[in-house]
Amino acid sequence: MQWAEPDLITTSSVLKFEAGQDLKADKAFKREIDQLHVQCIEHINNCHWNGTIKDYQVVRSQLETHYLTATHQQILILLLLKFQDLTRLWTKDTTTTSNIDNRSQDSDLASHASVNELYSELQKAYETSTVLTKGTHTLMLDMERISSESLRNNTLIQSLYNEISQVKMSIAEGDSNYAAIGAKQETIQQELSSLKEKVDDIEMTSFDGTLIWKVTDVANKMADAQSERQTSIYSPVFYSSPVGYKMRVRLYPYGDGNARRTHMSLFFVLVRGEYDAVLIWPFSRKVTFCLFDQSGQNRHVIDSFKPDVKSNSFKRPQSEMNIASGIPKFFPLPMIQQDGNNYVKDDTMFIKVVVDFNDMPKMILPYTLGLNPGLPPHVQHYLIQQEIQKRLQAASTSATSNVGTCN
Repeated sequence: MQWAEPDLITTSSVLKFEAGQDLKADKAFKREIDQLHVQCIEHINNCHWNGTIKDYQVVRSQLETHYLTATHQQILILLLLKFQDLTRLWTKDTTTTSNIDNRSQDSDLASHASVNELYSELQKAYETSTVLTKGTHTLMLDMERISSESLRNNTLIQSLYNEISQVKMSIAEGDSNYAAIGAKQETIQQELSSLKEKVDDIEMTSFDGTLIWKVTDVANKMADAQSERQTSIYSPVFYSSPVGYKMRVRLYPYGDGNARRTHMSLFFVLVRGEYDAVLIWPFSRKVTFCLFDQSGQNRHVIDSFKPDVKSNSFKRPQSEMNIASGIPKFFPLPMIQQDGNNYVKDDTMFIKVVVDFNDMPKMILPYTLGLNPGLPPHVQHYLIQQEIQKRLQAASTSATSNVGTCN
């Protein structure tokens, strides 16, 4: 406690008297002490109690909880020490006075009563100190318990934090693995698509030196070629035999070179194959192109060319493909662009390529290209041979008849 304003003293200020000050243990002294106005030192912490020392003694039993603080424990200890000093001083003063002058019996009785009252107050203060000491012990035990629980909680929190960190790391690893799996899956999907295309190509691949190429989306391909976004397209590969020449066709829908904007250009391309080392080079077989008439009138567009064996286009391929060579002015653009023409139906046209390995007579080409493509190759070959024999016989009969006439 501390001194307050002159008319209001805190509960500790009554103990501020100097130890050497003379004290008279009479009723007047007690009354003065009891009437001192005090306030709780905790007024700075919103404790609003104030009153006399006597009232303070009356309500002290209600302040047990309030006294459990460390500040009040220190104050009461100081109070005990101060009362002990006051008692010692009073006893000394009484002894000295009795040796010098004998007071009356009434004065002695009053002094004795004052001592009893002081002792009573001292006893009450001691009891209060005992209660506070026990409360302090309880508080210390509670603090130790709370500290132990706090330590356990901190350990548990740290353990949980470590587990959460491990879970986060596992999730991150899972995400990384998932991303890696996703990338691998995408790669595998691409490989499967490529493999499927290769399988489809193999299934659709011809091994008899002929190719029927279905060209779809003609209008868009023509527009791309005209705008030069994509000037040419390649056909699937085809072979002269399972171990023969590997070939394909290159189409310029809007023309190439001098034929650009006037004709559709069609070229033959030799592709590097697995069996090139055992084949005969340069390539010298005649190549025939045919644009099918889809009206059923068999007005096919047919043109052929004989390879220039001196050209690099027909030597053994050293890169993936040789330079394309063929017929730049294969078909006039105005005819292919005309609405309702017989060569483009449902935005689709069909081109047939025949590589002649049998030295087929030129006169038989229209018949060969007019055969039903749905017939098996051996049947087509048989019909072609029959047609050749028939025409040879007709030519021989005609020649004999002409000789007889001349004779």
